[in-house]
Amino acid sequence: MENFELIKQGAEARIFKGLYLGKPTLIKQRFEKKYRYPDLDEHLTKERIKAESRAIVRCKNVGIETPALYLIDLKKRCLYMEYFEHSITAKEFIMEASNEFIEKLSYDIGATLAKMHENNIIHGDLTTSNILIVNQFGEKCFFKDYSKLKLVLIDFGLAHIDNSAEDKGVDLYVLERAIISIHDNPEKIFGLILKAYRKNTNGHNNVIAKLDEVRLRGRKRLVVG
Repeated sequence: MENFELIKQGAEARIFKGLYLGKPTLIKQRFEKKYRYPDLDEHLTKERIKAESRAIVRCKNVGIETPALYLIDLKKRCLYMEYFEHSITAKEFIMEASNEFIEKLSYDIGATLAKMHENNIIHGDLTTSNILIVNQFGEKCFFKDYSKLKLVLIDFGLAHIDNSAEDKGVDLYVLERAIISIHDNPEKIFGLILKAYRKNTNGHNNVIAKLDEVRLRGRKRLVVG
């Protein structure tokens, strides 16, 4: 990528940072999987890019903050997206913020996920690393005034549109496991997230029931090994 710097490489894509049309931009490029037949790989890659784009646009349309999409280049397997210069992940924020700010963030995460699921958007990879805390005033300051901050969901690479309570329950379970594995006092954080989730969505009983089922399956797998 000319004039773009490679900043991350995962199992599915490379992430580049640079300027596009004068704006700070991330390029997410899905690379070729050599173990697949070329035609199948091309088809699956295009479908994933389309699904990711649809989820981002749908979130935008219902008022959920996500990076702006600048360009979809199916031929080069690339998405050009807004890059937030003044941001940290929710993972980093929780590790340094006061209890008051963590409680506010937990509520905002729950309310945002409720809105996402109300509109049948399944994220597919909900972790505190895929939630950004952005200073709306262009300042690199995150721990003094919570009202200056906004929550932005990122990395919709596994996203899809579905009204399944099972998929929504799995979304919450993935987030819960991520919080348990990384953060202190995970029960309080996730409890506040669920409290806000219940308050802001109509179908929460079915989703929470599915979350409990998924938890049970997860425990059984741990016992069986």
